[in-house]
Amino acid sequence: MNFNNLNLNKKILKKINEVGFEKTTSIQEKCIPEILNRKDVVGQAETGSGKTLAFSLPLLDMIKKENGLQALILTPTRELCIQVTNVLKEFGSELGIKIYDIYGGVAIEPQIRNIKKANIIVATPGRLLDHTRRKSINLRNIRFLVLDETDKMLDMGFIDDVEKIIRNLPRDRQTLMFSATLSHDVFRISKKHLKNPMIFETKSLVDKEKLNQKYYDIYNQNDKFSLLVHLLKNDTSGLAIVFCATRHETDIVAKNLRKQGINASAIHGGMSQNKRIKSLDKLKKENIDVLVATDVAARGLDIKNVSHVYNYDVPKCPKEYIHRIGRTARAGENGEAVTLLTSRDHDNFRNVQSDDKLKIKKESFPKFEKVAFFRKVRRKNKRHSKSN
Repeated sequence: MNFNNLNLNKKILKKINEVGFEKTTSIQEKCIPEILNRKDVVGQAETGSGKTLAFSLPLLDMIKKENGLQALILTPTRELCIQVTNVLKEFGSELGIKIYDIYGGVAIEPQIRNIKKANIIVATPGRLLDHTRRKSINLRNIRFLVLDETDKMLDMGFIDDVEKIIRNLPRDRQTLMFSATLSHDVFRISKKHLKNPMIFETKSLVDKEKLNQKYYDIYNQNDKFSLLVHLLKNDTSGLAIVFCATRHETDIVAKNLRKQGINASAIHGGMSQNKRIKSLDKLKKENIDVLVATDVAARGLDIKNVSHVYNYDVPKCPKEYIHRIGRTARAGENGEAVTLLTSRDHDNFRNVQSDDKLKIKKESFPKFEKVAFFRKVRRKNKRHSKSN
């Protein structure tokens, strides 16, 4: 469907045309008309499928700038909170609608001032609850609630926070849920809080015919990093994401990669917000070749042109593995999903392989140079915050 065929504000359509969008994605085509018809909606689609625009465009169309705060969008991570806010600001720039984000890890006073002017608030659950306790936000006039990346919010343990927030909202509202997967828990939440929702699912964006999944069974733990360096330098054509299990490991791997002349940057929930934003800016401007990330930090971010995904640490279940490899082999491009397996990873890898649909082949070892791996990373900022 062409965007011009949607019953959207002319100023929104003008911006859509300016950025070069013509046809809607599958999730946009299904959801936007129903949202404009004031229906509750549950939408399932992967990262990069256009979910953000699927709820942002109709939301911008329905908001009345003179009516104060009317819409609340909840996201599981700070990065996604910022990303959604930027999309709303870009496409609502001509409408005079005030859009602000609120999340942890930064000063709360500027957020308090912004809330008073806002028509739309994009928030992480923890920081929003901080504001409700301080009585710095009034949710009684909320007409629209969006739960973005609902499955991830559940996985991260935010369900109690989300429930507390919803109890403070008017019952007479339109509720939209978007999720990469439609699990039993996601359906349970939708049944509890949505009114006769329209449910839309989309096909995978990943071309399995173009996605090569393989693993290396590494007998010597000390060879793991050396093999990663070899693969990044010799077998990686485009942007690569290296997934690690912990914040500490993410920092260590990124620093060691830079010591080997690889342009790498880390992103995880323990970094200051400024550092996280800098990493994302480097990525968007293609100033780095490798992003080293935890699952939490990478989830929900629209990262384009990823040719390789490396599981430096093996995920615990098929669901997380699928989320990771879904970053590559998009839009008709080839992609590689490579898992580096050591003895401590075998239990997790067996769990991943329990999904019969996953075809991960064992790869023979290449010849590679042994390189040093330094375990100690000097930290300038020892203060850590939660991923929220």
